[in-house]
Amino acid sequence: MKINSISASAILDSRKDKTIQVAIKTNAGTFSASAPQGKSTGKFEVRCYKKSIDEDIKSLKNLSDYFSEDDFVEFDDLKKVEEVLDRHVGGNTLLALECAVLKAVAKESKKEVWELINEKAKKLPAQIGNVIGGGKHSELTNNRMPDFQEFLVISKDYELIKKVHKEAEKLLKGFDENFSSKRNDENAWQTSLNEKEVLDILLRLKKEFKIDIGLDIAASSFYKRKKYKYENPKLDRDIDEQLGYVSNLIKNYSLLYIEDAFEENDFESFAKLLKKCPDSLIVGDDLTVTNSKRLEKAIKIKSINAIIVKPNQCGSLLEVKRVVELARKNNIKIIFSHRSGETEENILADLAFGFQADYIKVGVVGKERERKIERLIQISESLN
Repeated sequence: MKINSISASAILDSRKDKTIQVAIKTNAGTFSASAPQGKSTGKFEVRCYKKSIDEDIKSLKNLSDYFSEDDFVEFDDLKKVEEVLDRHVGGNTLLALECAVLKAVAKESKKEVWELINEKAKKLPAQIGNVIGGGKHSELTNNRMPDFQEFLVISKDYELIKKVHKEAEKLLKGFDENFSSKRNDENAWQTSLNEKEVLDILLRLKKEFKIDIGLDIAASSFYKRKKYKYENPKLDRDIDEQLGYVSNLIKNYSLLYIEDAFEENDFESFAKLLKKCPDSLIVGDDLTVTNSKRLEKAIKIKSINAIIVKPNQCGSLLEVKRVVELARKNNIKIIFSHRSGETEENILADLAFGFQADYIKVGVVGKERERKIERLIQISESLN
């Protein structure tokens, strides 16, 4: 496959913020892809754009002729894209172009995108769905909300997750007098309850639907001056107190999954939590930011046993491949994840299946979230 021309434009994501869409014209047709954007971002993520989205669009236009002689036939040919665009554009722009290239290569070779990664892939990832929200993704309800960012349910049954989301709304109506069925950035329910009150609801859902439950604490978002500053109720916890609190929550609520329980530089506290709770998934996101060097450090210190993979955190699908291979080599579970500002792009499902991720975290409802699950269902049906 050869690229004849490249164009790009700004589109709106699910939060109505600008993000980039890249289109390529090839001998196999025209193909496009867009990149999501996060609000709760780790400080070690790559920049979305070199200077701005408009500057990246100009750079793509100026550099498009450099691809005219290149032939793309397999996944690893993405190195040709990265050799040209290195240091000229940001992570979102590079990711969108690489995804468009994969779509074109797949079309020309009469394959699915996931087959370019692993033709023998068979295992579908379990879904992690955000049903109740707080933190940076949510707004205050009666001047309160949970300090933790996401309250999660986990199942291999994609349709069951939707039922759980609806049941969570019913339970919130009964427990939160301020609840008004409003959703946050990721279409999770907003509430004035604190994290323990929400976990009481999650525990009921766990027992009723026979599912697993978990948390994205996003602790960096409320860590200041060596304290975890809680607002609902208002109190400060030092590092040791945070460790004790989170480990007790894991035990008391039978939590399978705990993401970013500590701030993004505290590899040691992650390791202590993993040692205390080896049967739960101690997950790095802001800690590792889909970066193989930070993952190497986490492995050395034994900080995590599961990792979030967000392709636009590193802006390189080749780096995504390095991270996945390193994680698998060290028995670390792999979770491909959406961002809070999503588009209707569904290639994340192909990436998660192709790389044989253990889980995919894509929310539950809303067209931008559902496109990923619909694609997973398509892939599942094609295997039968």
